[in-house]
Amino acid sequence: MKKEAELILEEIEKIAKENKLPIIGKNKGKIIVDFLNKHKSKKLLEIGTLIGYSAIFIASYTKAKVTTIEINEEIAKIALKNIKNAGLENKIKVIIGDALDVIPKLNDIFDSMFIDAEKSQYLKYLILAEPKLKNNSIIIADNVKKFENEMKDFLNYVRNNKLYKSITIEVDDDALEIIIKKF
Repeated sequence: MKKEAELILEEIEKIAKENKLPIIGKNKGKIIVDFLNKHKSKKLLEIGTLIGYSAIFIASYTKAKVTTIEINEEIAKIALKNIKNAGLENKIKVIIGDALDVIPKLNDIFDSMFIDAEKSQYLKYLILAEPKLKNNSIIIADNVKKFENEMKDFLNYVRNNKLYKSITIEVDDDALEIIIKKF
C-alpha cells in the first residue's frame, strides 16, 4: 500500500468519526478485500462513493481497478480530492450521477461489485448491473443487518435465487452479504 493512501484512510476515519459519516471502516474493509483478492478481482463497480474511503481501501489492497458512482456532486469532489491525495487516480474512476441512470450506460464488464448506497435501491442496482457482471462475479453488499428492512427485496432475491450463491457475514454491529453470480 502506498504511504499516501494509508495516511488518507486514517484522515478519512477521523473525519468520519467526527461527522458521523458511514464509512466501511477497517474491519469490513479487510473482509471485503480478502474476498476480492481470493476472487482475483480486476475490475470492480462500486455503487456509493461517499468521500472515497472504500474505493481507496479496495484499490490499495487489491489489484482491482475501481469504477465508483456517487450521486452527490459535492461529496464526489471530496472523494476525488482524497483519491488524488492517496495517489490512486490511475486505479479509481469516479462517475458523478444517479447509479440508476449511470449503470445502463456503462460499457465496461466487471468481475466484482460493491453496493453501499441508497438501501432501498440495492435490488435495482443489482438488476441493472447483471448484464455488466461476468459469470462468477462476486458482489458484496454492505449494511444488510442494520438496514435489513429497507432491502428485504434485495436479500430475498440473492438468498433465494438459484442463480446466486449468498452468505451473510456479521461484522461488528452490522453485516455484509457476499454473493456469487452463477450465470
